[in-house]
This record gives sequence, C-alpha cells and structure tokens, in this order.
Amino acid sequence: MASSHSSSPVPQGSSSDVFFKKEVDPTKHIRPVQSLPDVCPKEPTVTDQNRWTIYHSKVNLPAALNDPRLAKRESDFFTKTWGLDFVDTEVIPSFYLPQISKEHFTVYQQEISQREKIHERCKNICPPKDTFDRTLLHTHDKSRTDLEQVPKIFMKPDFALDDSLTFNSVLPWSHFNTAGGKGNRDAASSKLLQEKLSHYLDIVEVNIAQQISLRSEAFFHAMTSQHELQDYLKKTSQAVKMLRDKIAQIDKVMCEGSLHILRLALTRNNCVKVYNKLKLMATVHQTQPTVQVLLSTSEFVGALDLIATTQEVLQQELQGIHSFRHLGSQLCELEKLIDKMMIAEFSTYSHSDLNRPLEDDCQVLEEERLVSLVFGLLKQRKLNFLEIYGEEMIITAKNIIKQCVINKVSQIEEIDTDVVMKLADQMRMLNFPQWFDLLKDIFSKFKIFLQRVKATLNIIHNVVLSVLDKNQRTRELEEISQQKNAAKDNSLDTEVAYLIHEGMFISDAFSEGELAPIVVDTTSQRNASPNSEPCSSDSVSEPECTTDSSSSKEQTSSSATPGGVDIMVSEDMKLTDLELGKLANNIQELLYSASDICHDRAVKFLMSRAKDGFLEKLNSTEFITLSRLMETFILETEQICGRKSMSLLGALQSQANKFVNRFHEERKTKLSLLLDNERWKQADVPAEFQDLVDSISDGKIALPEKKSGEERKPAEVLIVEGQQYAVVGTVLLLIRIILEYCQCVDNIPSVTTDMLTRLSDLLKYFNSRSCQLVLGAGALQVVGLKTITTKNLALSSRCLQLIVHYIPVIRAHFEARLPPKQYNMLRHFDHITKDYHDHIAEISAKLVAIMDSLFDKLLSKYEVKAPVPSACFRNICKQMAKMHEAIFDLLPEEQTQMLFLRINASYKLHLKKQLSHLNVINDGGPQNGLVTADVAFYTGNLQALKGLKDLDLNMAEIWEQKR
Repeated sequence: MASSHSSSPVPQGSSSDVFFKKEVDPTKHIRPVQSLPDVCPKEPTVTDQNRWTIYHSKVNLPAALNDPRLAKRESDFFTKTWGLDFVDTEVIPSFYLPQISKEHFTVYQQEISQREKIHERCKNICPPKDTFDRTLLHTHDKSRTDLEQVPKIFMKPDFALDDSLTFNSVLPWSHFNTAGGKGNRDAASSKLLQEKLSHYLDIVEVNIAQQISLRSEAFFHAMTSQHELQDYLKKTSQAVKMLRDKIAQIDKVMCEGSLHILRLALTRNNCVKVYNKLKLMATVHQTQPTVQVLLSTSEFVGALDLIATTQEVLQQELQGIHSFRHLGSQLCELEKLIDKMMIAEFSTYSHSDLNRPLEDDCQVLEEERLVSLVFGLLKQRKLNFLEIYGEEMIITAKNIIKQCVINKVSQIEEIDTDVVMKLADQMRMLNFPQWFDLLKDIFSKFKIFLQRVKATLNIIHNVVLSVLDKNQRTRELEEISQQKNAAKDNSLDTEVAYLIHEGMFISDAFSEGELAPIVVDTTSQRNASPNSEPCSSDSVSEPECTTDSSSSKEQTSSSATPGGVDIMVSEDMKLTDLELGKLANNIQELLYSASDICHDRAVKFLMSRAKDGFLEKLNSTEFITLSRLMETFILETEQICGRKSMSLLGALQSQANKFVNRFHEERKTKLSLLLDNERWKQADVPAEFQDLVDSISDGKIALPEKKSGEERKPAEVLIVEGQQYAVVGTVLLLIRIILEYCQCVDNIPSVTTDMLTRLSDLLKYFNSRSCQLVLGAGALQVVGLKTITTKNLALSSRCLQLIVHYIPVIRAHFEARLPPKQYNMLRHFDHITKDYHDHIAEISAKLVAIMDSLFDKLLSKYEVKAPVPSACFRNICKQMAKMHEAIFDLLPEEQTQMLFLRINASYKLHLKKQLSHLNVINDGGPQNGLVTADVAFYTGNLQALKGLKDLDLNMAEIWEQKR
C-alpha cells in the first residue's frame, strides 16, 4: 500500500465523522466529498506538515484494487488520467514502532512452556473420547448450511415488521410498483419474493422438526417421570398422615402433663414476683420517714444512699405505679434540702474546728463527723466545700493575731486602753522586747493552726483517695466481668425450645428458680449496710422485697483512714477519676494557701508596726534576733505545708535592705566624722583591739567577747601575725566596722551581696578620703594641722598596708557565703586592693619627692672648698637623720631600706648634676679630694643610722661620667 505525499488526505474534525479530502492544488478551492465511516483514529488538529506520522499511512482502496497504469480499465469507474501520478515508493519503517526480535518472546515462551508440558501430560493420561456420531455431524452440517441461506435479519432477537427499516428490508417496494411499463417484470419479481420467503419458511420448519425428532426420546422420558413422581407424592402424603397421628398420641400421653407442670411453675413464680413487688412498694412507702430519722442523727450519707436506692427502684422496678407518681419529685426536693444541710453543717464544723482553743491537743475535731460530711458532699458533687474551708482559714488567721495582740496589750500596765482606743495604736506602744514576745507568740499560734489545718485536710484527702481507689477497682472488676460474660455467652447453646403456651422459653421457666437466691443475697447485703436502716419488720423478715437490679449498685467496700475511721465507699459515686484527681490537687493547694495566709497576715502585722520607722531603728542585735525568728518560722511552715511561702521572706528581705542601708549609712557617717577629726598621729592600741586582731588571725572573723578581769594597758603598736603596725585611731575603728559587716553577713545570709557592695564602698571611701586629707593636704583645713609631715605620710601608708593585709581575709569570708553565680562580685576587692597599692606607692613617691626637692635646694649651692665636711653635706645628713627618725618606727626595715635607696638615687643624681656644673672631675686633684671627703662623710652618717648599716650605697657612680 502506497501513499503519496502530494495527495495525502487531510482529516477535518467534526462532531460525528471525518471528511476525507483530496488535495488537488493548494491554490484551488477544496471541494468536500461524500462522508464515509471512520477507518482510522482522528489526527490532532494541529500537526507538523513536514513531519511524517502514523496518520499518513492510509489505505487507498481504489489504488489497491486497480492499477491505474493498466491500459484496460473500465471507463465508467475511472477517468483516463486518474491515478497516473501514483508511484511505488518504499515504505519507511516508523521510528515510533519498536524493532521486535525473538528476545521479546523469550519471557512468554518460558511461562507458557511449563503450561504446555502439563497440558500434553494431561492429554496423554486422559485422551478425548470421540463419541459423537458422524451421521449426526453430517446432518448438523447440512442443516446449518440450509439455515445459512436464511438472511440474518430474520434471526435477530429484535426482529419486528412494524419497524419501517426492517419492513423495507424484507419487502422492498420496488417489487410492488407496476408503473412505467414494467408490470410483467415486477409481477414476476413479487412472485419470486414470495417463493423465496416460502422457501425460508420450509427450511426453518424442517430444522424445527429435525430438532424435535432429536429430542423426542427425552420428551417421552419426562412424561414417564411425571407419572412416577405423582405416585411418590401420594405415598409421602400417607406417611406424613401416619406420623402426625403418632405424634398426637405421644403428645397426649407424655407431654401434656409435663407442660402443665411448667405452666404451674410459671404461675407460682409470677405470684412470688407480685408478692415481692407489693413488699417492695411497702418498703418504698416508708422511705420518707426513714430519711427524716437519719437526718435527725446527721446521717447524711445513709439518707442519700436510701434516696438513691429508692429513686432507682422507682425508675426500674416500680415504674408506672400510679400511687408513687409524686414520690420521685418529693425525693429530689428532699435531696436538695440535704445538700443545703450538708453545706451548712460543713461550714459550722469548719468554724468550730478552726476557732477552738489552740491549746487543745486534739488535731482533728470529730473525725467521724468530718468523714461523713466529706463523703456526702463528694456523693452529691458539691466540690465547693473547700472554698468554705479556705474562707474560714482567712477569718481564723485574722482572729489569731487580734487575740494575741489583745492578750499582750492587756498585760502591759503602761498602756491605757481607755485613752488609746485603736488596737493597732496600742500595739505600736510596745517596746522591742514586748513586741518581739508578741511576734513569737503569734508565730507559735500560727504553727499550731497550720498543723491543725494539715491534719483536717489529710482526712479529706484520704477520703478522696479512697473514693478514687474504689473507682479504679470497680472499673477493673467490670472489665473482668465483661470478659467472663463474653466467654460464657460464646459457650452457651443459642438453640432453645419454644413453648406454645404464653409464648415463653423453657429456659426462662428454669432460670426463675436460679435467680431467687441471687436476689436474696444482694438484698441481704443492702439491708445489712449501716447507711440504710430497715423501714419495717417486714423488710427485715422478707429480703425479697428488693430486686437484683436495685441492689447491684449498692454494694459497698470499707476503707480506713489514718485516724482509724472506716468509711463506706459506694459504687454509685458520680465523680470521675479526673475530677477526683483535681480535687486532691486542690486540697494540697489549700494547704499551701493556709501557709500563704499565715505569712500574709504576719507581713501585715510587721508593716503595721513599721509605719513609724520602728523596724528601721533597731540595732544590729535586735534586727538579727528578729531576722532569725522570722527565718525559723519560714522553715517550720515549709516543713509543715511542703512549700516555702515567699511573702514573709520578701518582707524580711525588704526590711533587711532597709537595715543594710541604715547600717551602712551609720558606719559611713561615723567613719567620715572620725576622718574629719583625725590628726594623723600614732595612737595607742587598746587590748580589746589586739584581741580583735588575734581572733582574726585564728581564722575567725567575729567580734570577741569582752574579757572581764584586770585592766590591761594599751600597746604602742598593733601586732598582726608577728608584724608591728603603727596606726591611727580611725583605722582601729575601721577594722572593727569591717568585722561588724562580716558578722552581719553571718547573722543575715540574705544580705550578703548588699553587704559586699556596701563594704567595698566603705573601703573605697576610706582610701579616697585619707588620700584627700594626707596627700592632698586636706587635713590642714579640716583639722587645722600646720603641715603634712613625713611622719603623717608614713603613718598613713602603714594604715593602708594594714587594710590591704585584711582584704584577702574579707574576700575569703564573703566568697564562702556567696552563691557561685555571684562570684563575679568579688572583683570589687581586686579593684580596692589595686587602689590601695597605688595609694601606698604615691605616698612613697611623695616621701622621695620631699627629699628630692631638699637635695635640689641644698646641692645647687654646693661649692667645693674647705672646710670638710662642707655645710651643705652637714645639712643633708641632718635632714636624712630626721627623715630616718620619723619613719623608722613606723615602717618596717625592708620598706625603710627601699625608701632610702630611692632617696640615695635621687641624691646621686643631683650631686652628679652639681659636679658637672662645677666641672669637678675624678682627676685626684684637690677638688676631687674635697668631694670625696664630703661623700665619705655622707656615706658614713647614712650607714650609721638604724637599719641602714648594710645598705649598699655605691657612691662611686657619681664619677662614672667624668672618667
């Protein structure tokens, strides 16, 4: 099949068919041709005209059937020129189709080979049986050939002549048209059509007769079987009649009596039920009087259980009883009344329990009554009773403080209650010892109050936990019961005999007798419960008055509280595990709240006393005593309640901060006054200060107790670890103040950081102020000193050295009491130490500068001439002796030597400068001899001073530049 690119058909899309057009000339109009059925899928509407696709492969039927190039062809079919342009072209294989090889069939051959082997094996084992008759096959083929002559239209299942198309196909109108001179031919055609249809009918009749003849044997066999079947049915009917007669006789002889016995048993059981129902109604009728009796003895739980049981009986077993139509609503109103009574009773109990004398040793008042009330409230879901108890705690805490203040004020004769009317004003008239005793009494009463609250809340908490535990155990038992019932149901036989009489099952008749003992047992348990009392003698003697449905939920279990009271936990509690858990947490929170209430009231008591600045005026001992009392109370309440309350601790911290500020301001002011009056002269050291220093040297920073006995004379210097310190009186008091800061930290650990900051501020103040007074010569105007001598400077340096000596000890003391996260505050001591060392170095430089100016003044007038020693060197040695005399007793020997070495270096520098100015050289001449004699005089006098004998002066350096 070949197709030309110049005349390829182009499909035109439409809704139903495709029009094939022949492209004669692209410039000419294309005329549509007659539509034909689709022979291939439609092409896309947009294609690449230059690209060959599978849609170009079309079947040109005339080209396939006729060769247009042949010379002989029918003129009525084709024109002479049509088809001359057809050229045999080679079909290009499509690259859209894959190349198929034998490998593509390998998998299929492997899969089918195994099946083929099995098929061949089965053919060999069971060869096909050729049982058909060749004659029948020949006949069948012949009939089939005859039937094929009949047109298919007659064989269609929907063949109907009323359809116009079908009618026209079977009977064409052309056979009945007599016009146009063709009558003879049309008549013959009609006759021929009639004969053809008759022939078709004969063929069909022959085939039908043939089919009937083939199946005649089966037809006659079916007729014979019909007669046999009628005989079998007749015999079966007779047998059924005989069987029914026998069954009727057996029923009359053997079953009628037994069924009558069963009916009597059912009747008896019904009578028992009616009797029990009447007994139950009599019991229910006595419910209201019994509830009244229980309420008169405060048996709220028993009354509620009885009401719940009665309500359940009314809803299940006595439903529809006309005489009890109003009892349900009456019981609901009675239950609401009991709720109000329980709330009022619990409020009364809370008031009486919390307001009884605190001296009473009994922790819990009427424990049985409390347990009964709590259980009843839980049963009715009245969970707001904790709020009532919390409000009563607040009122009681206020009353405790008020009563303690009244008792204390009444004992003080100095307070006239007629003049001072307000209780707060009367309390403010107490001095510190009296007020401190009052606070101690309040704290002790609060501790007893918290212990009492804790004991009561523990009872309530145990009741809640008992109910929660019972709920969990009940749920576990229900799960086990459900599993057992499921297993039992699976094992039961579901087929039961059904009785005609009264429509009841035989199993029901037999089970009534088994249920009676169960009813008796469950009812006995209910009547034996302490929460429900019998209503009459009948209810005791006849336990059948209740049914198992009403008693199944009344089974109780007892659990004991720590106080020894047994509580009956009912199974019909309305609380969920989540609610019970939340209630238990609320009880614990209420205990925490009790601690917070006590602390809040204590804070208000403290603030009312602190309005006139009373607490801020306390001295260190008094405030420390107060602080320890409050800290002890905080720890004890934490042990009782299990959580630390922060209100009183915050108030204590606030007062401690105020105390620290006042403490620091007092001592800073005191130090300022001491410095303003300090004349910077060496002071005697009292024995108590020496004892103070000795206690520090033992590793203890504390103020030692005063030793009683003979008075000891004061010492000239302070001895610290074998070293002598000549100090002024201000420094001795500063040491004592520093120890007071350290001791305050030991007594009030909460103020450690504040004390560290204040102490560092105090040390910085002493350093800066002493620098202003001595180095800055501020003491000339403040104290009225005539001049700042070298002795003043040396004494100031030695005082600073003493403070520097104790800074590491103070740092270690604070470091041991600071939390690790606040160790960075210790850097203040490093800065202070650096400042003090800088100050000491400035004092040493000042001493050297004093002698330097003296050397400059004296040596600038030095002349090398007789007498020897010269007057200049005599004055220098005299001033050096005065300097040594002023500082030797104040500074250690090492510091004195270092100072004089620096002074000697200054002396050599000035002497070199003067000799250079005089042009005196080391030439062995007279001037050289005079200078050597003066220098030897200076060296001898300087080494003759105490502590400078071994001092290496190296005076030969003055000649180094002139050699």
